[in-house]
Amino acid sequence: MNITQEKTGNLNAVVKIKIAPADYTGKVDKAIKEQAKKAQLPGFRKGMVPASHIKRMYGKSILVEEVNNLLNDTLSNYIAEQKLEILGQPLPKMDNERVFKWDNTDDFEFDYELGLAPAFDVNISSKDKFTQYIIKADQETLEERIKNIRRSYGKMSNPEASAEGDVLYAELVQLGADGSVFEGGITNTATLRLDQVSDKKILKSLVGLKKDDVVTVDIQKAFGDAAVIAKALNISEEDATELKSNFQLTVKNVNRLEESDLNQEFFDKLFGEGTVTDEAGFREKITEEVEGMFKQDAERQLSNDIYEQLLTKHSFELPDEFLRRWLKATNEKLTDEELAEGYDDFAKNLKWTLIENKIIK
Repeated sequence: MNITQEKTGNLNAVVKIKIAPADYTGKVDKAIKEQAKKAQLPGFRKGMVPASHIKRMYGKSILVEEVNNLLNDTLSNYIAEQKLEILGQPLPKMDNERVFKWDNTDDFEFDYELGLAPAFDVNISSKDKFTQYIIKADQETLEERIKNIRRSYGKMSNPEASAEGDVLYAELVQLGADGSVFEGGITNTATLRLDQVSDKKILKSLVGLKKDDVVTVDIQKAFGDAAVIAKALNISEEDATELKSNFQLTVKNVNRLEESDLNQEFFDKLFGEGTVTDEAGFREKITEEVEGMFKQDAERQLSNDIYEQLLTKHSFELPDEFLRRWLKATNEKLTDEELAEGYDDFAKNLKWTLIENKIIK
């Protein structure tokens, strides 16, 4: 067996592996004998099939498998012994001029392309500055979080008249240009959240409504969100975007989610029995929770800042053409357009991995 390496560029190489019959004949003969012991063929008892018979039937496929195994082991060992830092995996180099008989007399020669990792040093010193953000919870954020928690543990009631933040269960009927019911138009009964109404004037007209009250609403202007409108009218978002009609809204019911009281039962549900005993302790816990979420955001920002700064500071090349071919070879469904669109991000992340590995070492 003979193995040679040829540099074909700063970050590219070709490994040539030459295999003689002496390198693989013993392995093939052993595999044939093992197959003969296991074979169950008509006319032969199990384990009594002659090796010569197995060789005639399966010899070529066994030879191909054993040569392939030998190649893989040889290449892997060579890369490890030579301490080659490769990117991706070796790619077999196709040579249409080489023709093998596969009859146990061939000298085989196979070439593999390698993409090599660039040589570089990581330079980090006290001059590299990064900002660790500490974000305190502001009062508005805390109050909004407390409100949401109290509502999630609250109870539903049915007040006589609607207020901001309530939910109307209402029938919606499409009107024509003259204000009369549009024959064959859209009709649907749905729940409408008043906190989703973006137009202040329309919101004001929906406050104070009682059961069976009827009002006319420009639903497009009221919500301004195709997804919300589509859900309310049971139509597609595309149709909701094009909708220009007013709707007759008839109130069927007014629903209100009452905020939970700040009492011991509420505190125990949230934090466990006796952990919090008063509003001050409750607010302290919520502050810790909110600032904990902010801390995670701050840590992500710090990581991103380090990522971007070190990538900018350490500029080095990759074997891009090899890596593009390797990505295509290992993902048959990857189109040229997808490769072109995603390669820059792939290369950026690969460079970061190389930098991280240098730091760890």
